[in-house]
Amino acid sequence: MSAEPAPELSIVIPCYNEEDNVRAIHGAVKAEAERHAASHEIIFIDNCSTDGTRRLLREICAEDPCTRAIFNNRNYGQMRSPTYAIYQAAGRAVIGMCADFQDPPAMIGPFLEQWRAGAQVVLGQRRSEPSAGLKRLARAVGYALLERVADHPIIPDATGFGLYDRVVVDTVARWREPEPFFRGMVVESGYRLAVLPFDRPPRRAGNTKNDASSLAAFALSGLSGSARSLLRLPILLSLWTGALTLLLTTGLVVALVLGRASWPLFLILAVQLATFTVLLLFLGLFGDQLRLVAERTRGTPLVIEEERINFPPGRRSPRVPG
Repeated sequence: MSAEPAPELSIVIPCYNEEDNVRAIHGAVKAEAERHAASHEIIFIDNCSTDGTRRLLREICAEDPCTRAIFNNRNYGQMRSPTYAIYQAAGRAVIGMCADFQDPPAMIGPFLEQWRAGAQVVLGQRRSEPSAGLKRLARAVGYALLERVADHPIIPDATGFGLYDRVVVDTVARWREPEPFFRGMVVESGYRLAVLPFDRPPRRAGNTKNDASSLAAFALSGLSGSARSLLRLPILLSLWTGALTLLLTTGLVVALVLGRASWPLFLILAVQLATFTVLLLFLGLFGDQLRLVAERTRGTPLVIEEERINFPPGRRSPRVPG
């Protein structure tokens, strides 16, 4: 049996408890793909939903042979599951997007235009987002930190919504990252990059699955994966804190001579606490790096599938880490 020809475009849509959106996003994405691509496939990967998402995906796959589905046997988080599905895609170009319409399907055409013009990575960059002020502030601080310490350029407000050429996907898959920060990896790869700004709308239906703890975990994984040079910073910080210690000791002596013996004690204790905080932060990052090394040695797969639907025979890509 001859192998099925690779489609021009694969669209990967991760989902978790998105029964209110999967049919609508499938219809919208299908319409854009038929309008702009010579051939296409749509791949949903479900992260062990507990609502009716899987039932709807089975119905969609039965109706549309170009739509495929992967059902994970448990929830593997928002880094491993989407990346696994991207590695399973066969398209000459691969688009990754969310199921909740915050990544507008109307961007599929502009992404393909940039790709056909020579870009190998096309990242959507949100111009605006209807989110709370505290969340926007935390994001701004996070990007500012990453821009200073990351090992490669950081694209602010790029969420991972974008298009990736086949060669880019194959390249980063060979890195065998156990917790792949995909949006950073594709920039780190150094392939030709284009950025397209877009206005991010609110969710069409349902509630966000990204609570504070999951966002924090995602940010820490991205920091660990994108800023390995941070492991060298404790040495530099120790020089600064050492100099500060000498300065504070001099101030303590002067204060004792003047008879003001109370406030320097509090100041020194505060500095010691700040120093311990910094040390604990970097010890945590170092520990996470060791964990990633252990995971690479272990060869843990990104996800374990429970079922797959509508994939051609033999399409279990050798590109998949693990």
